[in-house]
Amino acid sequence: MRYIEPHAHMVSRVTDDYVDMAAAGCAAICEPAFWAGFDRSSPRGFFDYFRQLTEFEPKRAAKFGIPHFCWLCINPKESEDVKLATEVIDLIPEFLSAPNVLGIGEIGLNRNSRNELKVLELHVDLAARQEQLILVHTPHLEDKLKGTRLILDVLKSDRRIRPERCIIDHVEEHTVNLVLDGGFWAGMTLYPETKCTAARAVDILECYGSERIWMNSACDWGVSNPLAVPYAALEMRRRGHNTESIDKAIFGNPLRFLGQC
Repeated sequence: MRYIEPHAHMVSRVTDDYVDMAAAGCAAICEPAFWAGFDRSSPRGFFDYFRQLTEFEPKRAAKFGIPHFCWLCINPKESEDVKLATEVIDLIPEFLSAPNVLGIGEIGLNRNSRNELKVLELHVDLAARQEQLILVHTPHLEDKLKGTRLILDVLKSDRRIRPERCIIDHVEEHTVNLVLDGGFWAGMTLYPETKCTAARAVDILECYGSERIWMNSACDWGVSNPLAVPYAALEMRRRGHNTESIDKAIFGNPLRFLGQC
């Protein structure tokens, strides 16, 4: 089995996770900028974090034979302070030339507030000006549908943004059609307790097809499984999906989207 892990917060994981992912056939890891488990107090904290993503973490992954890529942004969880967010966004262009940077992400919404929307628009403008791919975080639980609609409105209102260069992550049964119908890519996040289980993700694949869609673990500080994608592949195999369709879902699709970088 070969697969790409397109969304994993490896700075929150131990080295044993790299060993397990390499043994499971992980061909590449892509790490979006994320919340640190606490709110950072100044832009300098983000500057050092961007260095960690572009300098240190690729070296750690390389010890286990896995190429490491990343996305840069200030996460929606820390976007309520617009002044801080603006200062952080101003730091990002300095890092965009790093060889492992894929684009801007994971941007989006957390509580669907006005300030979060403003910071989302600033990120989208940066991505458009710098011709970067976009990875979007959609909010959780009861706010997901509203938040997804707000995010799509922002992206669609900017004529510089091409939907096929945007991945809308954390889709579920009630949002995936909005994303795909808009021409965007959709990401399904696999968690043991929240978001989407492997069984639900395969249900979605069987209902909506496998075009412009991927699965990821988004393993982070909480209860999560860095091997969620290969376990989902086993669920596909159990249901009778052939090798080609499994390979497309867990390797070919991420490669196709990320290959635009």
